[in-house]
Amino acid sequence: MKKSTGKIIAVSAPSGTGKTTIVKQMLKIFPAMIFSVSATTRAMRAGEVNGKDYFFVSEEEFKKKIENDEFAEWERFYDYYYGTYKSYIEENINKNKSVILEIDVKGALEIKKNYSSAKLIFIYPPSYEELAKRLKNRKTETEVDFKKRIERAKMELSLKDKFDYFVENKDLEKAILETERIIRNILTEDE
Repeated sequence: MKKSTGKIIAVSAPSGTGKTTIVKQMLKIFPAMIFSVSATTRAMRAGEVNGKDYFFVSEEEFKKKIENDEFAEWERFYDYYYGTYKSYIEENINKNKSVILEIDVKGALEIKKNYSSAKLIFIYPPSYEELAKRLKNRKTETEVDFKKRIERAKMELSLKDKFDYFVENKDLEKAILETERIIRNILTEDE
């Protein structure tokens, strides 16, 4: 008999597409799912909690962890390192708990490479122009950062077809319902 393990679900999208909002809703709908907390070298922001929002580590510590092959995926992104601990994923799936990752596109593809059974969900905007408008309206980036994010979004959108599932976020409520339907199907596979 096959040993039962939890599922790995990675949700990705270009910045400004709504993945954080959608993942937060999925955690409310599926409270038994474990949110994968990433490690980062960036400074903790007001209101963030170490171990809940991120595992905050020094750049030196992060590089040691890369050398020790402790990450399922990692990337240097806007002058900081981000990564997902293998141990965090494996501890949970081996306890038959499903793990959801809110992760960038390259990271999701790396997760799939390392865990072939992982399911990847790509959230995409109704149009490139709408995405640019959403990013502008957030008013959280400098003009330089906005340009970096918009260039990265082009690259990320070009990788969409490498994902297992696609959800258009034209209407947030519909996107949440569609993501819920997909995750429910993934969680009940092989039962």
